[in-house]
Amino acid sequence: MVFDPSQLCIIEFGDRTLTVRYRFFKLLIITNMNALRNKVSLIGRLGAQPEVTTFETGRTLARFTLAVNEGYKDKDGNWQDNTQWHTINAWGVIADRVKKALNKGQEVMVEGKLVNQTYETKTGEKRYSTIIEATEFLLLSSKSDIIPKQ
Repeated sequence: MVFDPSQLCIIEFGDRTLTVRYRFFKLLIITNMNALRNKVSLIGRLGAQPEVTTFETGRTLARFTLAVNEGYKDKDGNWQDNTQWHTINAWGVIADRVKKALNKGQEVMVEGKLVNQTYETKTGEKRYSTIIEATEFLLLSSKSDIIPKQ
């Protein structure tokens, strides 16, 4: 095999450089970009106790809502709160972990992917919704950190 310097790619990381074959670099970039496709990470609080359903097949679904708060200053300089509500579905082993670990009011980080759903109402109207299918979660608060009811 003949060495061809035009097949090299130089990558700079601050004061360091790395020289790799272009073909390897392209594979590395494509692999990493595919891992980031349709990926969602959210931090918020559970709006209700997770609902857990076990189907006849033995498959488990845990569904819960997540409130994600965002603060911003309006045009007058006053702080405003904006809360976005997300429906989270967790299947299988993740659902079992949700059932054991999560409670209403706890702060959690959820990682997953967006899933679009279509359904019909009783009147035949077509509706659309987007949920997050959890692939992982991390509990950020303990049971003592749960916000008390007011």
